[in-house]
Amino acid sequence: MAIVMNEAILPKDPDLKHIAKKVYAGGRITDDECLILFEKGSLGFTGALANYVREKLHGDITYFNRNFHIEPTNACIYTCNFCSYSRVYAHRDEAWELGLEQMLDIVKKYDNEPVTEVHIVGGVHPKMNLEFFAELLRKIKAHRPDLHIKGFTAVELDYMFRKAKKTVEEGMQYLKNAGLESMPGGGAEIFAPEIRKQICPDKVDADGWLKIHETAHNLGMHTNATMLYGHIESFADRVDHMRRLRELQDKTGGFNTFIPLKFRNKDNDMSHVPESTLIEDMRLYAIARIYMDNFPHLKAYWPMLGRQNAQLALSFGVNDLDGTIDDTTKIYSMAGAEEQTPSMTTEDLVVLIKQAKRRPVERGTLYNIIKDYSEAEPEYS
Repeated sequence: MAIVMNEAILPKDPDLKHIAKKVYAGGRITDDECLILFEKGSLGFTGALANYVREKLHGDITYFNRNFHIEPTNACIYTCNFCSYSRVYAHRDEAWELGLEQMLDIVKKYDNEPVTEVHIVGGVHPKMNLEFFAELLRKIKAHRPDLHIKGFTAVELDYMFRKAKKTVEEGMQYLKNAGLESMPGGGAEIFAPEIRKQICPDKVDADGWLKIHETAHNLGMHTNATMLYGHIESFADRVDHMRRLRELQDKTGGFNTFIPLKFRNKDNDMSHVPESTLIEDMRLYAIARIYMDNFPHLKAYWPMLGRQNAQLALSFGVNDLDGTIDDTTKIYSMAGAEEQTPSMTTEDLVVLIKQAKRRPVERGTLYNIIKDYSEAEPEYS
């Protein structure tokens, strides 16, 4: 059923009223209008607009998938100030390094489970080079050809390609041939160079990050995109970040999902920076859904927000809760995420989604529908 705009509930502020009418008419808001939403849009107003867009795109469907993570190492050559996960390579007492067979053993642990995706991401280790990871991909594909491999942030790939003296195009093609099928969206942080210099000065810059994703898109691969928010960035920095992503999506159409990532201040060099409030989190999700009009999906990463807050986000534009994940992912739990042992069963996710009056649908990595759990008493496997 079509949702009709009720003029009586529009805000009195002329700028916000104009934006609301534009969104209800299916128009694209500008950068300046996005900034106005950050500066003046209330939680209720932005949430209502975002929910309209969400339901126009997806109705009441909320997606999830059955996935697990492999984190090859937390040793990293980079020293990002916001990171609670990485350990300097020399500090072996706090670092782990997994060999190829150890990582393959993680995959084998799920041989009798109906998982559809393995997500591979970790620190940038000087010994784990392009050939090392290509061999990992080949081993996974040889063992379980049906498992979709989503792997490596643009930060990891930039280092691999430069060390191997390969162009981005050559490196991406090489990994695709080895079995890589899609990419996560990590490492984007905030694109604004003045902020990047303060929080992650030595990793790949915005142009490099975008080039790697564009190259993946040109090879027929889909990727995700993230934004680290709630630290020292301004509203204008957020808009700039999302604009660059929206422009690339206009060009390639290769992004599946936008994933805002909340800054967590536990045990890192930015512990003095207060975290954003829940209200600001929900406003951010809502405004992202309104502005990122060419991104089909908006995901709330439930281990970072916590189950109840992720559930709440389903009313603020979000239509994806990621997946079952398994309890091996440490990147966010080490930073003080709400979920310290992030694992949910399929039944847990279905119940959580239904409690929010949404329709749970299991998907593959590329959003192919695997199973609709909207029946009253679904069977779990």
